[in-house]
Amino acid sequence: MQVWPGQTYPLGATYDGAGTNFAVYSEAANRIELCLLHDDGSETAVELRETDAFVRHAYLPGIMPGQRYGFRVHGPYEPERGHRCNSAKLLLDPYARAISGSIDWGESVYGYHFGKPDSRNDMDSAPHTMSSVVVNPYFDWGDDRLPRTDYHRTVLYEAHVKGLTMLHPELPEELRGTYAGLAHPAVIEHLTELGVTALELMPVHQFVNDHRLVDAGLGNYWGYNTIGFFAPHNAYASWGDRGEQVLEFKQAVRALHRAGIEVILDVVYNHTAEGNHLGPTLSFRGLDNAQYYRLADNPRYYTDTTGTGNSLLMRSPHVLQLIMDSLRYWVTEMHVDGFRFDLAATLARQFHEVDRLSSFFDLVQQDPVVSQVKLIAEPWDVGEGGYQVGNFPPLWTEWNGKYRDTVRDLWRGEPRTLAEFASRLTGSSDLYQDDGRRPLASINFTTCHDGFTLHDLVSYNEKHNEANGESNRDGESHNRSWNCGVEGDTDDPEVLELRNRQMRNFIATLMLSQGVPMLSHGDEFARTQGGNNNAYCQDNEVSWVRWPEKGAETDTTMLAFTQAMVWLRRDHPVFRRRRFFHGRPVEGTHDDLSDISWFTPEGEEMTQQDWQAAHAKAMTVFLNGGAISEPGPRGERISDDSFLLMFNASAEKLEFVVPVNHGEQWQIMVDTARPEGVTPGQGEKVDGGERITMIGRSMTVLMRLE
Repeated sequence: MQVWPGQTYPLGATYDGAGTNFAVYSEAANRIELCLLHDDGSETAVELRETDAFVRHAYLPGIMPGQRYGFRVHGPYEPERGHRCNSAKLLLDPYARAISGSIDWGESVYGYHFGKPDSRNDMDSAPHTMSSVVVNPYFDWGDDRLPRTDYHRTVLYEAHVKGLTMLHPELPEELRGTYAGLAHPAVIEHLTELGVTALELMPVHQFVNDHRLVDAGLGNYWGYNTIGFFAPHNAYASWGDRGEQVLEFKQAVRALHRAGIEVILDVVYNHTAEGNHLGPTLSFRGLDNAQYYRLADNPRYYTDTTGTGNSLLMRSPHVLQLIMDSLRYWVTEMHVDGFRFDLAATLARQFHEVDRLSSFFDLVQQDPVVSQVKLIAEPWDVGEGGYQVGNFPPLWTEWNGKYRDTVRDLWRGEPRTLAEFASRLTGSSDLYQDDGRRPLASINFTTCHDGFTLHDLVSYNEKHNEANGESNRDGESHNRSWNCGVEGDTDDPEVLELRNRQMRNFIATLMLSQGVPMLSHGDEFARTQGGNNNAYCQDNEVSWVRWPEKGAETDTTMLAFTQAMVWLRRDHPVFRRRRFFHGRPVEGTHDDLSDISWFTPEGEEMTQQDWQAAHAKAMTVFLNGGAISEPGPRGERISDDSFLLMFNASAEKLEFVVPVNHGEQWQIMVDTARPEGVTPGQGEKVDGGERITMIGRSMTVLMRLE
């Protein structure tokens, strides 16, 4: 076999049409072997003799796409000093573009013998672990372009590749649970009819099913256990894992783009699947443990701010390079439109404290590729000081956990909620205005993959996670949920009607709030997980979206309501402003009314005493469509209809007075007390000063008739 010197960059396996360049970084290694794996179980070892700046490299003519490979690293095995090199362990390439196979969790994939954590295990892991794959980078993208939907027009839809497609009745069996399933016309049609502009996919980087879960007959369904930051997860491919998963993912992105739907990836750069000091040796640990991970004062152990056993070393230039190279790869080669960063506060931990000006954010800020796509932070981790909602740099948007909590509290009837709810409804200026950001920095959501579904939020007071095998100890215990009087399933028509009304309240509130709304997949069908609020290990019908059967009235009515609310938002820029409200008249507008006003149910302007009243759970909000301060794309003035939003979060029926002097006549557009909820152009007309009776826990939206 010919072995040429090759190049240090790019890292990983790079096929050029005639052969493949291999390059891998390690400061700890004394020697590294590239192992070419054959289908009969044998391997051919090639020593990487060329070394530049701790990158070992070689070019092998004739090595083609589909070739499986791995690395064996010869170097110090001194856990007490943070070194865990062991040439008996076949290691994945951190830059592998595809990964083949799975782990069978034999003892050989560990660096020690079971029951003897201080021992050294020299059993060969190759037959029991995954392998890296050489990938053909060439793909006909045609005229594909990133949609680049502005944030103020964005409607996010968080979904799981398998969960969204596994039970879809119109998908062929072989496409269910796959990237190809996402690209199926039936799925895309649903998303476009719903009004979704961006699909936020739960992790599709190659991840590992934890040993503990496999032994329990479960799996890491959510996928927050990454081992390959460049490789699409192979189990979501319908026709092979020797690079086919890359082609299939690209085809899915191309199809979604053609429908105008962006693809945003939920990415996990804060830790890897290798776990703590008792975890397996799969890649980074065996290549250069001390350079990839944050080690504790005793370097045998790991610093863990993620709750998973380890945290990547964010002050290491090689870790930062890995992350930035990965992000650029997914944008330039896979054509994705943005990223949602899991436990993003960990990425800011350059030393100990959370520092928003850490090197990672500096790199993102100046990167000409990554800085131009959507960047969404989950702004917390489990470390000290890890809750950082509102503290990320100006380029970033954030999952607004305070929005979720406040909206839940309002509709379940918590006292002293109105003032904070008003801030969340109007874009959370208290969190984002001071650092130059705008309402669109707030990703608003009431439910997501982590926690109750929308149906379960109004059906359970307590979590019911027994199926996870942890005696119901896992998952959040404080859910801010309310079961509407009965825990779980019921045939009581009054309870069911209240639950459906509460779900409509949540959807309407979400779609009419300033910021960027995010739906969780299946909530438009009132999907349930039976009260499981931590279904991370439930790769089954507990988590999969059950698409409604024809004639299922509740599901289809909920879907129609959600669709109507999304489109109401998209049709009216007053609900998706790019700037915060001023709370006063806007210069140049045709009336003297403020851009926003707040009223008691009696139609009187809210006073400080009204805001602070513990019992107050109702109010009216006036949104002035003629006082939008930001200009259109060509500098033109934006003008819209004006609206009244009436919230009755109390349990009692209340009479609301339509404020006088803000409009002579109004038309009801939304009434969550009605099963259909939305009646655009068909609702009753009311005059200023008239009274509207609203039942408890309902919401009404009126549009001014000019």
